[in-house]
Amino acid sequence: MKVAVWDVPVRLFHWLLLGLVGFSWWSGDQGDDWMDWHSKSGYAILTLLLFRIGWGFIGSDSARFAQFVRGPRASFAYLRSVLQRQPKAYLGHNPLGGWMIMALLLVLLVQVITGLLGNDDSDYSAPLSHWVSHDTSSFITTLHVYNFDLLLALVGLHLAAVLTHLIMRRDDLLTAMFTGFKTSLTGESAGRRVSVWRAIVLLGVMGGAVYGLLWISSAAS
Repeated sequence: MKVAVWDVPVRLFHWLLLGLVGFSWWSGDQGDDWMDWHSKSGYAILTLLLFRIGWGFIGSDSARFAQFVRGPRASFAYLRSVLQRQPKAYLGHNPLGGWMIMALLLVLLVQVITGLLGNDDSDYSAPLSHWVSHDTSSFITTLHVYNFDLLLALVGLHLAAVLTHLIMRRDDLLTAMFTGFKTSLTGESAGRRVSVWRAIVLLGVMGGAVYGLLWISSAAS
């Protein structure tokens, strides 16, 4: 039975974030000529991340952290079932997948924050770099570089898990993130969905918060 799992806001967040991270990676490698666009991409990523965190509390049931972030006991029990090749089927994120989502959000937040505070020891200084000393900003820039390596490792692990689900369990997570539908093996429902207007308002609020932060920083510099 096909069940609607991922709502439109979650799916748009997923693919927009992927595109922006890819663009940030590319633009960051192009040098000073593209740093302005690299920064704008970072602001957009921060807005999306803040939106997703908010949506994790007030969004549709399948998007809420309370639905897929489980404690150590449930997570280890699921890991043991995977190792025994008898994993329980979940309509949304399984316990390990839930923690992967949280890890990706955290690492992405660190990436954006370090980007806002860094500098390249030449002509470019990030919008919030004047909040810290030059040496601290340079150290934060180093963290920005190494944290991106950690992000790539997590993305690789995430893709490996998606492929494993597809090959070993015929669970097509990729298509579900396009269509929003998955096959329910247990007959369970994905729960309540909320209005898209709530997502639009939330996105506007988070975008306004990011703009306000940059405006205050610019006014204070």
